[in-house]
Amino acid sequence: MKLLILFSLTLASSVALAEESSRPPIQLKHQSSFDFEQGSRNPFWPIGWKPAAKAGQTGAAPAGPVIPASAFVVSSITLDPGAKFAIINGKTMSEGQHFGLQLGGQIHQVTVKAIQDGRVVLLQNGEETAIPLRRR
Repeated sequence: MKLLILFSLTLASSVALAEESSRPPIQLKHQSSFDFEQGSRNPFWPIGWKPAAKAGQTGAAPAGPVIPASAFVVSSITLDPGAKFAIINGKTMSEGQHFGLQLGGQIHQVTVKAIQDGRVVLLQNGEETAIPLRRR
C-alpha cells in the first residue's frame, strides 16, 4: 500500500515538472532601471539634508552664521567605556553623528564633535561650540 502511494506521488510530481518545462519562459515587458546623474540629489538622503562640502572642493557654499549655544539643550550625558551618548534637543546623539537643526526657514548641519563630562562640543561650519549639561 505504501509503495503504491509513493509511486503515485512520484508520478504526479514528474507530470507536474514536465508540464512546467513545456511552458515558455516569462518575458518582461518593462524592466525598471535607475540612472544616478552626477550632481543630483541622492534619493536615500533625508528630505532637506545637504552633504557637507569636502576639503578642497571648489564652488562650496559660503559658511552661514554659527548657531548660538542657546539653541541647544543637553539634558543627559552617558559616558561608557565603549560609547558616549548625549540627549540634545530631545534626541539621542553619539560622537561623530551629524544632524540638522532648523532655525527659521533654514536647516543648519551640525556635528557632535565630542561628548565630555558635563558638556557636549558641537561643530558647525568649522566653529566649535561647547554646550553645558542643563542641570535642574
